[in-house]
Amino acid sequence: MLPRQVVKWILVFLVISPSLFPVSVSEVDSSYWSAKKRHMKKKVHDMFYHAYENYLTHAFPHDELKPLSKSFTDSLSELGNLKLEHLPQHYNGSALTLIESLSSLVIMGNNTEFERAVLWLSENLSFDVDARINLFECNIRVLGGLVSAHILATDSANRLVQGSYKNQLLTLAEDLGRRFLPAFDTPTGLPYAWINLKYGVMENETNETSTSGCGSLILEMGALSRLTGDPIYESAALRALRRLWSMRSSLNLLGTTLDVTTGEWIEYSSGIGAGVDSFYEYLFKAHILFGKEDFWRMFHSAYLAVQKYFRHGPWYHEADMRNGKATYWQLTSLQAFWPGLQVLVGDIAAANSSHREFVHVWKKFGVLPERYLLDHLMLHPTEKYYPLRPELAESTFYLYQATKDPWYLEVGESIVNSLNSYTKVDGGFASIRDVTTMQLEDHQHSFFLAETCKYLYLLFDDSFLVDRNYVFTTEGHPLPVLSSWHDRLPEAYIPSNWTFLPSEKQARRASAMTLQVCPAMSLDCGHGCQQVKSACHIPDARSDHRCFGDEECGVDATTCRRRTCSMAGYCGLWLFI
Repeated sequence: MLPRQVVKWILVFLVISPSLFPVSVSEVDSSYWSAKKRHMKKKVHDMFYHAYENYLTHAFPHDELKPLSKSFTDSLSELGNLKLEHLPQHYNGSALTLIESLSSLVIMGNNTEFERAVLWLSENLSFDVDARINLFECNIRVLGGLVSAHILATDSANRLVQGSYKNQLLTLAEDLGRRFLPAFDTPTGLPYAWINLKYGVMENETNETSTSGCGSLILEMGALSRLTGDPIYESAALRALRRLWSMRSSLNLLGTTLDVTTGEWIEYSSGIGAGVDSFYEYLFKAHILFGKEDFWRMFHSAYLAVQKYFRHGPWYHEADMRNGKATYWQLTSLQAFWPGLQVLVGDIAAANSSHREFVHVWKKFGVLPERYLLDHLMLHPTEKYYPLRPELAESTFYLYQATKDPWYLEVGESIVNSLNSYTKVDGGFASIRDVTTMQLEDHQHSFFLAETCKYLYLLFDDSFLVDRNYVFTTEGHPLPVLSSWHDRLPEAYIPSNWTFLPSEKQARRASAMTLQVCPAMSLDCGHGCQQVKSACHIPDARSDHRCFGDEECGVDATTCRRRTCSMAGYCGLWLFI
């Protein structure tokens, strides 16, 4: 067995690098799927530009397009603001959708439009505005979009006209990052959820924030520090993340909402959906991007806890962080990111299992509803909408990268056809208000261009990923994995150390996936025995079995693995090697 550290990094490289898992198919099948991918690539290309050009025509330079009325909304101050409180009086937008589209333009090969957009933002964008914004939303959309676009603008001599770009996007990103910092001035180091871009934290600002809100800042702010050489941004995000992790329960679970001044939990029920989702995502992706081992240790413990206390077959319910008891049995559309994260971990079996259930719900309604009650097998009575979310497309992309199974191409085709059938209108793409009637809502979210179209495009054409490994932020903005950002880059990531097996058409090398080896935490159990608690999914003893204690699970006769009973009543395994 390969050492855990080497295996882990080989796995990460393989997952986010393209074309390393060829499927043995006939030349006829290969020709069919090649033609299918070209056709679907064109359809996604047309979707993106239908949305993008309508935004430019009817909404730019405001934040987002209203496709039914062919007008605009200055929504940056509304994101996360469910009650629409404290809206600014004189805010006229920050070209949010343009910023969100920058990396998609590059991925689709439109360097001319990318340059035009970069130069417009360089000359016109200002954050010196009296607008109260959600720190998390502004971080992942605006800061992440600017940092990613700056890197894309500077990593190729052919992307921009020589001399036209002088790091203006990085200057804007640093200005925005500076405006974020007052939010972290709390007794706990946990940031306020809201910050006024001009005046800082407002008087009597709410102390309540979410786990995602204060635990999903490290990628963008860390990248900003690495690019500027100023550690203050990464330090603020890292202090918040570590304080948040210190608040976990004895079960390694975290709640959903908390108080940034007292450091006390407000909502103890938690899951992998809204309010928590990107916290898990950023722990692992930060480990990939920055190489710090403590990110891996936190993620590993958190992942095992999710598998033990939230998992119910292919589904993940919510549970009380204090005792692990189930609270809400529901599917939310945001949970569909989870299979994609599991692919990065190497947990392909579990990723495929959950992904297929999400696909089943998508096909049942034509799109993925915001909330579906698993215990009643019915839609949530009020959350029946679909706002063009990208998570299912994202997980489909990752699973295809890991397996090269053409079934995932069929899923992507189904998603594209549904979007064109139900959400495309003359003025762009509209959200769905009610999936039972397909009644539309007058809103085209910026993430439709930043993520939904991007992941669907990459599913059918991953040529952007050929020359470099990227980590995608939770908003779909690519950040390259650079040795200069690592304290120590594992040898498996260095191109000169790659070992390829001979192939006339395609390079292939042994991987953690093909060897069925996963990241694991070794524990010394004495007498020459090494006990490994794996982050990998282990199938249940029997699909119809429900356990009530570890003694009921026994030992697997084939592998000698000792089984344990999860809170959801399913047998998992301890692996002895």
